[in-house]
Amino acid sequence: MAYRTNIYLVGAGPGDPELLTVKALRILQGADVILYDSLVGGGILELANPGAELIDVGKRCGRHSMTQREISDLLVQKALSGRVVVRLKGGDPMLFGRAAEEMDALEKQGLRFEVVPGVTTATAAAARLKLSLTHRQVSRSVHFITGHAAEGGVPPHDFVALTKVGGTLAIYMGGQTIGGFAAHLIEAGADPALPTVAIENVSLPAEKITHGTLSSLPKLLMEAAQSGPVLIMAGEALRSPDGLRIVEEKSFRSLPVVELYPLAESA
Repeated sequence: MAYRTNIYLVGAGPGDPELLTVKALRILQGADVILYDSLVGGGILELANPGAELIDVGKRCGRHSMTQREISDLLVQKALSGRVVVRLKGGDPMLFGRAAEEMDALEKQGLRFEVVPGVTTATAAAARLKLSLTHRQVSRSVHFITGHAAEGGVPPHDFVALTKVGGTLAIYMGGQTIGGFAAHLIEAGADPALPTVAIENVSLPAEKITHGTLSSLPKLLMEAAQSGPVLIMAGEALRSPDGLRIVEEKSFRSLPVVELYPLAESA
């Protein structure tokens, strides 16, 4: 399959190489340059073209080796070289992935690009828990929200609206702010006993799952001494009929190499 671009914004998924899309894998195998975030696991990079130039742009938990402006400028610089350039992001590029700034920088230079979606952390977490994020009796909506404001601390969400609308909350980057976040929700009328789950390093061997309630989870996470990226989910849909499920240990297998179809040169 041919493409009319040499620039790709690619979602790496939550971390497990087997959760890459076939398209993402094929593009990685044909890449000349890969700019990747720190959330992208080594197992995924091992599947890339062995001759590719790998550049760690280091975005994780608010600690950046490069500013977003510097990343965008570097992406444009590499793209102008005519080589196949991949901007590899954890999860899905279009969900809390700062893709808007990078697409804007490319468009200002008249550069054509393609976005390749990835499995986002919330759906991967639901699969691991074997708990649907929706349930027609108790949860008819899912809300993806950030748990970390750009300037730090709890974002200025409309917590009353979030509480009234119901459904399942998927709080990205919420591990450091869950105490304040939960307090705001409870003050806005949320049930302190609402089922709440935190998942650290979703889909990876170091994955850690902490079950609790909206009121108990902050203390549980503090005691767990989290070190990786944490997703918080809260909602009645997470209450299984038999109580909270115990997730079995996952076996990780090697992902077979997929035959590479050559990528077309840029138009």
